[in-house]
Amino acid sequence: MCFNWFGSSTSAERINFGSLAVIAPIFERMDLAGIFDRHLPKDPQAEFSAGSILSLLAAARLADPVALVNVADWAQQSGADLVWQIPPEKLNDDRLGRALDDFYYQRHSILAGIALHVAETFDLSLQRLHYDPTAIFFHGAYACSQPRDDPTVDLQRPWANDPPAHITFGHAAHDRKIVHAGVSVAIDAHGAVPIFVHASDGNHNGHTTIAEQFDLLQEHLHLPGLLLVSDRGTFSAGHAARCHRDGVAVLCSAPWRDYRALYDAHSAHLNWQSASYLSLEQQRRRQCASSLPQEHYELAVLHHHLVDPDRGPLIPCRVIFVYSTADEKVCRNTRAKAVAKLRAGLEHLTRSVAEGRRHTDPQAVARRVAKLFGKRSAGHYFRWELLPLTAEEQAALPPPARGCRRPTHRFVFDYDPSQAEADARYDGLSVLVTTAPRTQSADSLFSQFKQQNEVELAHHQWKTPLRVHPLFLKNQRRVEALIQLAYRLRVEPDAPQAERHTTTETILRAFATYTLDIEHQPLGRVVYTTRLTTRQRQILQRLDFPTPRELLSRTLPTHPP
Repeated sequence: MCFNWFGSSTSAERINFGSLAVIAPIFERMDLAGIFDRHLPKDPQAEFSAGSILSLLAAARLADPVALVNVADWAQQSGADLVWQIPPEKLNDDRLGRALDDFYYQRHSILAGIALHVAETFDLSLQRLHYDPTAIFFHGAYACSQPRDDPTVDLQRPWANDPPAHITFGHAAHDRKIVHAGVSVAIDAHGAVPIFVHASDGNHNGHTTIAEQFDLLQEHLHLPGLLLVSDRGTFSAGHAARCHRDGVAVLCSAPWRDYRALYDAHSAHLNWQSASYLSLEQQRRRQCASSLPQEHYELAVLHHHLVDPDRGPLIPCRVIFVYSTADEKVCRNTRAKAVAKLRAGLEHLTRSVAEGRRHTDPQAVARRVAKLFGKRSAGHYFRWELLPLTAEEQAALPPPARGCRRPTHRFVFDYDPSQAEADARYDGLSVLVTTAPRTQSADSLFSQFKQQNEVELAHHQWKTPLRVHPLFLKNQRRVEALIQLAYRLRVEPDAPQAERHTTTETILRAFATYTLDIEHQPLGRVVYTTRLTTRQRQILQRLDFPTPRELLSRTLPTHPP
């Protein structure tokens, strides 16, 4: 018996609808096109609204990043033209470019509008934001990129008319051209959602980037009672004072060298308490009685004051000293490796000088030592000098080997273990500074600060080569995070762990092969949706999203019989 037959050829066309089955509904729930249209000027002669054009561009960026000149082909091949009701031939790069120009001058107000709408729709708290800047690297010639005015001169400048971030050489980028992108992220038990993004000039540091970001957050979002969390590259007394004047609390890690003297002055009287925070790995080790080391954190709080560098008054704060058993081991191992490497390098240099090899004159030796030490803190454990040899000492030396000359100096060095022991007192120690109300315990603040690593996930798109030219709608992670959040909110508490930790990547991959059938008839194209798999239907039901059939029936008329 045969169950399969070979049929005749058909005129039906199959297109890969793919992840648009999820992206289009999430855009509807975000009201993306509506927010675009409310913030952008209306053109009565425009055939399509800016919101429709820009939301389609965002879908292209999320589903399959392509250059502007290829968006039309993508829309036709994916079925996006059916959802957005924009013919592919209308998606030329001129129309797309004009929409992007309009978006640029209202980008901050649009991002804020999306953030507020999403927070309300998805019940996302904006009482705590984590901020972190990252570098975006560029290649090619950018001679037209010009520096912007110094933001420290006037933070109330009209941001909408601000020129683009200056693509230039950074402080540590060597031969690469960069800009800095600062992202503010809201984090809760279900994950991280990027809320706001702003690009700064490539030669700006963390103090400048957070100053610009904070000014924009206050202008467009103005979140009362906000706690702003950031790393030590952004911390300064000026940042804490600026936030304090606007009623915003900060929680920042601070450079240890700035608080080492304060620690020394109070170390004998600090009251250390174990922190409740444990990493997922440490929780696993305790749950399964693992033989691996069980690390932990300890906290000590010191009430302190910061001086407002602009206006002078003292700002009450808490300095939270943090001790990590794991970091202590890392510091000791790092120091031991650095000492061993420096000792080996100095011993090699001693032999080179004694044998009269090349590059052993005083100037060359100084350069070699400086290169060997570099920025290693272990360099100050060693002392070295070149001692000139007397005529008698030179005469007593054996004849130089081939390619060498008779040495005129002797290289000597010594290692001071007391210096290493003094530094070992600070192994595993770090410091946080906060102006948060004292009703928030140091333990809870430390647990919140440890979620700062979630911001790195929000930087994922910046860390990989962008396939879009020119650069636009850079915050792809914003929509990805919302899909993930919407899914996890509807997962039962007793569901398997894999289901409770489902990612956006997994969801979009489930729809990668979903297709639509297109039949060409004299009156036009007839679109047929194909059957969803069990997993695809389960995902859409859990997200409370319409099926592709329900989605397309809203935009396409029913085909007459």
